[in-house]
Amino acid sequence: MVTPKFTTSAQSFHTELKKRISSYFEEIGKPSTGNNNLYTKAIILFVAFTFVYVHLVFFTPVLWLAVLECVLLGGTVAAIGFNIMHDGAHGSFSKYKWVNQLAAFSLNILGGNNFMWNVKHNVIHHAYTNVDGVDDDIDIQPWMRMSTTQKKYKMHKYQHLYFWLLYSMLYILWIFVLDYEKYFKSRIGNMPLKKMTRADHFVFWGFKALHLFLFVGLPIYIVGFKLWLIGFLIYTCIAGFVISMVFQLAHTVEHTAFPVPDAETGKLEDEWAVHQLKTTANFATDNRVVSWLLGGLNFQIEHHLFPKISHVHYPAISKIIRQACLEYGIPYIEYAKTRYAVASHVSFLRHMGRA
Repeated sequence: MVTPKFTTSAQSFHTELKKRISSYFEEIGKPSTGNNNLYTKAIILFVAFTFVYVHLVFFTPVLWLAVLECVLLGGTVAAIGFNIMHDGAHGSFSKYKWVNQLAAFSLNILGGNNFMWNVKHNVIHHAYTNVDGVDDDIDIQPWMRMSTTQKKYKMHKYQHLYFWLLYSMLYILWIFVLDYEKYFKSRIGNMPLKKMTRADHFVFWGFKALHLFLFVGLPIYIVGFKLWLIGFLIYTCIAGFVISMVFQLAHTVEHTAFPVPDAETGKLEDEWAVHQLKTTANFATDNRVVSWLLGGLNFQIEHHLFPKISHVHYPAISKIIRQACLEYGIPYIEYAKTRYAVASHVSFLRHMGRA
């Protein structure tokens, strides 16, 4: 498929937004990257992850505690991804490039691959959000229908009921299937994968092997296959479901758009920034606990418009963006509470399965 192009405007809304956000950081005299609060959170999450992993594998707690710790481990992995890896991959965790690279590299230890993530998420998803055929995040075919442009099967009538099972499988499929599929096909969806260097190949295979050792081989050797399998499924299903839900609530809800390029020109209707606002939604932005755990990904609008700004600044810049949207008559989609966003996502899935 031909890569879509965005409409250009003499008076760009994005240019005006960047001017206002730049003025804000000049006024407060602080960098747009992470701060001590973020670094403290990163330490807490890594210490928690290490403690739970070591206790589960080497001290084999009683069954009820082991199950609880597996749930906690899954949630902690998701939180590391949201708070540390995500900011690092976008270059917003720190003003130092090597610190950002180290933060992004945490994904490799957790079983993923930061090279694949960079192309899939930073390059494709952030550029062409909710554009069917390009944005790989809405391609769950044939199991689910996430856009009216996708083929509908009979089973989609029930996707609002079985989605939780598929979402739970995301993490285990990601680390054991999807990364390898991208690697060998050299494609992400319909988009070609940029050429990997020798170092990229080494990191891919080296850390996939390390992950297999740490999360499969060693635990089986210490606690046995049966206990490992139960714990591993609990841990990966929790991580997968949480990760899936957070990203789906940001883009696949009732009020977000799924733009289609013009058949002749290949152009999308809006300029890039307006496209992001129409395809993205916020939720529970007044809930500090949600914001802390999700690394500000409930401020998804701010993240998509300014991915190189750390999530610790999203509450402040959201006021500027909301005011600009009001002035320009551009929708700013937001759900006051997480449960409202979940209800909207379920309603969206029901509509896609039946429309």
